[in-house]
Amino acid sequence: MSKTNQPKIPVIKGLDDLLKYKEKTLGISKLPLNWKLVRERDGLIKQSYAIRWIEWNENDMFKDSHEQPSIGLSLLMSPFNSYFTWQTTPITEIVEQKEDYIKFKTGNSNYELFRL
Repeated sequence: MSKTNQPKIPVIKGLDDLLKYKEKTLGISKLPLNWKLVRERDGLIKQSYAIRWIEWNENDMFKDSHEQPSIGLSLLMSPFNSYFTWQTTPITEIVEQKEDYIKFKTGNSNYELFRL
């Protein structure tokens, strides 16, 4: 049985704790960061290209994905695979919501989400 070598993707961890592609090495362009999430208690910042609002069933398993936030949904930041950038616990309260901004509370944190 022969082994196949997986290509390695060269990345750099920036001062902002975000992984950045070495575009010149790969010859690709990275996706723009369109969303910024800030956790209130410690100022933690997470950024992503896209977001989804996730609904869970009674067994805490994925049920559905939504375009808009609401009570009971969790925020998932791209990429949308097992290496997602960030996931919150379900929303317990929406404090403020505008077109490109939402301030919300979860079971254990308060967040602000901005469209960049």
